[in-house]
Amino acid sequence: MSAPYRLVIRATGSPDVIEREELGPLSPGPDEVLVRHEAIGLNFIDTYQRSGLYPVALPSGLGSEAAGIVEQVGADVAEFAVGDRVGCFSGTLGAYATHRLVPAARLIKLPDGIDSETAAATMLKGCTAEMLIERCARVQSGQTVLVHAAAGGVGSILVPWLKAIGARVIAHAGTPEKARIATELRADHALDCPMDEVAERVRALTGGAGVEVVLDGVGAASWKASLASLARRGLLVTYGNASGPVPPFTALDLTKAGSVFVTRPTLFDYVATPEEMRVSAAQLFEMIAKGAVPVRIGARFPLAEAAEAHLALEARRTTGSTLLIP
Repeated sequence: MSAPYRLVIRATGSPDVIEREELGPLSPGPDEVLVRHEAIGLNFIDTYQRSGLYPVALPSGLGSEAAGIVEQVGADVAEFAVGDRVGCFSGTLGAYATHRLVPAARLIKLPDGIDSETAAATMLKGCTAEMLIERCARVQSGQTVLVHAAAGGVGSILVPWLKAIGARVIAHAGTPEKARIATELRADHALDCPMDEVAERVRALTGGAGVEVVLDGVGAASWKASLASLARRGLLVTYGNASGPVPPFTALDLTKAGSVFVTRPTLFDYVATPEEMRVSAAQLFEMIAKGAVPVRIGARFPLAEAAEAHLALEARRTTGSTLLIP
């Protein structure tokens, strides 16, 4: 067995700033748990933090999502025991590691039937989907929703979740292959047209009305298409920056688009307490258990090859969820 280690960045930039750092002995504090990771989730936010788009204090660990086995518990920890299967997707950075000390308040006990790979592939993305649909946009049965990047990590959960609650889904993806994946996820319509054609196609599919909600994780490249696809008084939820941050806009732009609403949520404002976090995860695991949300692991990389995984994610070569395996 190789010595325990973690991946860190001491400067921001391209994936080659990611460095390996050996870990010494780890001992949990009174309210901490030592977890041996079995699977680690790769997410776009990791690339934003590595590149400097989202500033972090340096040096810094990377990643927030991982699942594994409890190896030690602190003196004041009562809710977890050695051998428990647990997951974490919020809190301080540092999931890119073989072992990690985690505050017990940020841990979730995994239910039977949810293995470490499933948890690491879905917690951050799935709880983001739960937040976007159920608590941010509050999508109702019968509403029509445009989902960008519909074959990606969050998009491939958004589409079936929306269908499970009775929404009509217009999916947009970057290639015919990814549009086919959206169709397999039960999207009512799957588009792979250029961004400047999206709004026209959406209007044609909605009798000219547009959609009540747009869920947009792409950012800059999709901003105009998203605004132009909205129905009067519709809601644009811009939750990611895969193509860069959205451009500056004015309140008058929202008036011209039909008195629409725009919000830029972050998951961590919706899972700010242990109770909120665990309720969100419980809803996700329930949707997985009843088959409403399929788990799609598109690729697995050794943890030591995290830089290659970042390159693949940023080049849009991935579909579904990508894992790092210690």
